[in-house]
Amino acid sequence: MQKIVQFFPNIFTLANLSSGIVALVLIVNHLSRYATILVLFSALFDLFDGKIARSLKVTNGFGVELDSLADIVSFGVVPALAFYETSTEHFISALVLIIFPISGALRLARFMTHPTQGYFEGLPITAAGLTLCLLLWLPNYVNAKACIALLLAFLMISKMRIRKL
Repeated sequence: MQKIVQFFPNIFTLANLSSGIVALVLIVNHLSRYATILVLFSALFDLFDGKIARSLKVTNGFGVELDSLADIVSFGVVPALAFYETSTEHFISALVLIIFPISGALRLARFMTHPTQGYFEGLPITAAGLTLCLLLWLPNYVNAKACIALLLAFLMISKMRIRKL
């Protein structure tokens, strides 16, 4: 029974990852805006996996690593690919497609090696990914959206401190 309780938060992490994978399938099928809705579900699953793990006192390295891997897909690759798919300007959207998930991966790696208490160092990938997805629902000003996407990428790798809620 203890093993089931220990794995329970990982079910939410895997649901986060599953939402990201289905979102990728939607993007490939030119349904990028619908994919962004699945990113919202990923965010909910991401919120609950940590809360459940802490409440059950079953946090462990495996769960933390799995969470980061799910996050890079759901909040790094999916938003960047959705941006690329909906863009008409392929050079600048290709930059976003490359730089955004790389920045997210760097931010997650920094968090894994230098965890912080009470604050985030750099914009969390979840917030950056959700913001980029939100941009896709606004009128199509590709250059403005690309500048915001690149700013989000920079904020993820910045040393800026953001207080945890």
